[in-house]
Amino acid sequence: MLDKVVIANRGEIALRIVRACQAMGIRTVAVHSTVDRNLKHVAMADESVCIGPAASSESYLNMPAIIAAAEVTDAQAIHPGYGFLSENADFAERVEQSGFVFIGPKADTIRLMGDKVEAIRAMKAAGVPCVPGSGGPLGDDADENIRIAREIGYPVIVKAAGGGGGRGMRVVHSEAALINAIATTQAEAKAAFGNAMVYMEKFLENPRHVEIQVLADGQGNAIHLGERDCSMQRRHQKVVEEAPAPGITDEQRAEIGKVCVEACKRIGYRGAGTFEFLYENGRFYFIEMNTRIQVEHPVTEFVTGIDLVAEQLKIAAGQKLTIKQEDIVLRGHAIECRINAEDPESFLPSPGLIQHFHAPGGPGVRVDSHIYEGYRVPPNYDSMIGKLIVHGPDRETAIARMRVALSEMVVDGIKTNIPLQQRIMRDVGFQNGGQNIHYLEKRLAERKGRTLPIG
Repeated sequence: MLDKVVIANRGEIALRIVRACQAMGIRTVAVHSTVDRNLKHVAMADESVCIGPAASSESYLNMPAIIAAAEVTDAQAIHPGYGFLSENADFAERVEQSGFVFIGPKADTIRLMGDKVEAIRAMKAAGVPCVPGSGGPLGDDADENIRIAREIGYPVIVKAAGGGGGRGMRVVHSEAALINAIATTQAEAKAAFGNAMVYMEKFLENPRHVEIQVLADGQGNAIHLGERDCSMQRRHQKVVEEAPAPGITDEQRAEIGKVCVEACKRIGYRGAGTFEFLYENGRFYFIEMNTRIQVEHPVTEFVTGIDLVAEQLKIAAGQKLTIKQEDIVLRGHAIECRINAEDPESFLPSPGLIQHFHAPGGPGVRVDSHIYEGYRVPPNYDSMIGKLIVHGPDRETAIARMRVALSEMVVDGIKTNIPLQQRIMRDVGFQNGGQNIHYLEKRLAERKGRTLPIG
């Protein structure tokens, strides 16, 4: 097993990793920016190293500083968490070239799956169902691009090959708008990702977002841990996640799970990963693979009983998977609400001092959060300040427990999206399950117009 791990992240995921390491007897090093010196995981870690000022570019994205922290503390490995450098192939490569273990896939795998065009090609070759599309990057031949779009059928969506997180994409409903949309997306992709390459896919109008969690040891063994539904989204950002996905049958789960497992074996995948799909009319369409732990991993942990971070650490230490596919049994239902420091109406960030904080409790309730009374939420990073996760024997019970837990949760001094989450839990459409990825934004627009309030 690993002896000492540097945690190259912040907030709740850094705290989650510290706790997993402590339970396994692994010493930890927390790297942090100047503004994060008072974070809970920094106090809990065995050692801490300040790696720069508040700006992410000078701290959590500073590769030399993070690797230097591993060197001066005699650590063996670096865990990137999610976000920041977690899916940066160059970072993974530099970590391993410096003699440390990168807790995640190999750099080549991250690079492959980070290029959406190459990822789709690899998944098609592995037999994973994909959205009908251009099958490669779009060139400069306008006539050829028009031909491709006609063949796919409108509406189409133009996507940046190096994009992610809902950025670098544009929906096109008519041929007249196509060429300008391609040029605009290319320019935006170049500015945002340093890569102007774009590709085209059929735009599915009413899909759900369903993803498959996998674990693979890079030694020929891989399993899937069922699916999550992440369709409650705003501006392509997930708001609520749940497992299992409403309406997915055991047969569908087994079929798509097997495809993902075989793809992992084919590409030599190592670590935890997630295959993200659009799901429409009973069919799965691959969109991307996240080569890291996911924000929503706790719902899978609740329904499977598997500690995904602990498994990451074991795999990174060179251990083979000891969990077999037949060991994975989904029990009950779990829901996660992301708790953000933001205005629940305008969604503007709300940094500041937390004057009072009370975490909810009760059967099947879990809070993953780094905040505490007296903590000052900085304006420098993502607005998520925690995750509230509940588990119950069925979906109805899980929703009821979430409603109670949200009513108990107190975060005073700043604004949060707790009122929004409460409205979602009361919403009849959400309670019925199986809504598409546009549902929440549609309801929010209706609420803004006061024609149909959520809840």
